[in-house]
Amino acid sequence: MKKIFFLTIIFFISTTTFGQHIGSTYKDAMNQGIKIQYLDSNYKSAVGSDTTGTIFTTDSIQKLMTQAFTNMLQDFASFLYNNNLRWDKPIKTYNKVYFNSDGTIDYFLYNFFRNLKPEDQLSAVNQIEFNRLLNLFIKDYKFPLTSKTKFSQCGSTTYMPKENTDNKDK
Repeated sequence: MKKIFFLTIIFFISTTTFGQHIGSTYKDAMNQGIKIQYLDSNYKSAVGSDTTGTIFTTDSIQKLMTQAFTNMLQDFASFLYNNNLRWDKPIKTYNKVYFNSDGTIDYFLYNFFRNLKPEDQLSAVNQIEFNRLLNLFIKDYKFPLTSKTKFSQCGSTTYMPKENTDNKDK
């Protein structure tokens, strides 16, 4: 019993000391015991129309934040492409990213927008690969903006199929 208690304490210390870096759907995150309300209360909004409750308050820094967030999502899309994840149709996601104060990503939660037509949904294999690659990406990604406290940012992304450039010269 003491050994289990000791291992539990070690696990808790290591996850709080070294960070978590979890990429997941909202549903899977909640199934793992991650409480969205807890995250939302502990990570202040990065930007917003009411700047009294946000981290980045001036217009210029909010523009920088928005551009940095857009760049991060574009970097991730390139990472997916460079790791051979391809889309045969546009795939839209809603994302909320929870950043540590140093710019590391603690949580990257997402949902694929579901269309009623089965043929418009992402295959289960691509969903698994997307999540695997997301977790690889966020493990080492460092957001360029930092703050004194943890912060979050949300938005949607549409991943587009790339034209087949392999046969352009033929």
